[in-house]
Amino acid sequence: MLLLAGTCYTNTGSARPELKPLYRTWLHAHEEDQGDVLVYRPNTYAFPPSRGRTGFAFDANGLFTQYDIAPTDGLEGHKGQWRGQSDRMLRISLADGREPDYLLEIVSLEPELLKVRRLPVPDVK
Repeated sequence: MLLLAGTCYTNTGSARPELKPLYRTWLHAHEEDQGDVLVYRPNTYAFPPSRGRTGFAFDANGLFTQYDIAPTDGLEGHKGQWRGQSDRMLRISLADGREPDYLLEIVSLEPELLKVRRLPVPDVK
């Protein structure tokens, strides 16, 4: 039983102190994107004016919320889960199934800056 509990524990960020800066709400700083690298800042950052910003929130227990622009121009949250696939790769699964699972490759993680690549989950045959 302890072995099984330890396995579950390492799938989320709870056992990964290097991911502690990830556990917050991040909004897309699209002005800072660099090619396929997407740049996110904490929701408390003083962003320049924009017609809307998407984003997401990570909880240490594996809960994930993706924020999309709602039809009324606000933000609409979609709940899901995240889990570590490797040291720098996270798998995102949304509960409502509105889009397929995807991967976020962490390019850089700092307390005030997150850079990621969004990738499809490879087909396994």
